[in-house]
Amino acid sequence: MLAWGAPVDPVPSVMWAYYHQRFLDSAPFVFDERVKVLAPPFAEDARQVPLEIDARAFKGDVVKILAWAELNPLPQIVDFQPMEGVLPWLSIRIRIEQATPLRAAVLTKDGIWHVGSTLIDAAGGGCTAPSVVRTQPGWEDHLGEVLGGRYPRAAFSRVKLQVAHPMDNGMVSGIPEFFINQAELHGANNQLLARLALFPAVSENPSLAFDIEGAGPTRLTLRDTSGSQFEAAIP
Repeated sequence: MLAWGAPVDPVPSVMWAYYHQRFLDSAPFVFDERVKVLAPPFAEDARQVPLEIDARAFKGDVVKILAWAELNPLPQIVDFQPMEGVLPWLSIRIRIEQATPLRAAVLTKDGIWHVGSTLIDAAGGGCTAPSVVRTQPGWEDHLGEVLGGRYPRAAFSRVKLQVAHPMDNGMVSGIPEFFINQAELHGANNQLLARLALFPAVSENPSLAFDIEGAGPTRLTLRDTSGSQFEAAIP
């Protein structure tokens, strides 16, 4: 913030004040470079845009992380609540409808939102394009299947997962909303490591990655808007 308390938006957007009220309830905030929002400068495939949110500078102090694409018709991406044993870092693939600011807001225990931002350009149409999954014969037989693995690093393990699901956002004619909207990550002894709410801006066949401290198996549980539940274990 400036000396007189006026924040300077690093990616000036006419929508910031609206989303500050809508998603952050007009709470105190600061635009903070320590919250890194990483995405390609141009979305070659607007249906599958890699997004990385890195709030490891606030390790041990994070309550939740919210992310959204400001100019998407359905802007919300994820509500990520990392707990002890998971670093405040997340990788996810999203869809965008047009060039847009991307935001990640990190709520710390003192009640301040720390907002990271970036801009991404795009040819457009990622939110209204027909599902690729639904064109594949027998896709229903693989619904909820999870592929994944654990990749050890020096101080943590990176767990990468992909879930078979069309993630229908309700914007394609004749196809109602049908997407994974809840997920939980559990560690050894069923310890809750993280809780996520997912939204229709997440890409079909969603890809997720987490950084997990400590050894032991990891279990992911998922629930979609139809009430179906899925589960996968990563050794």
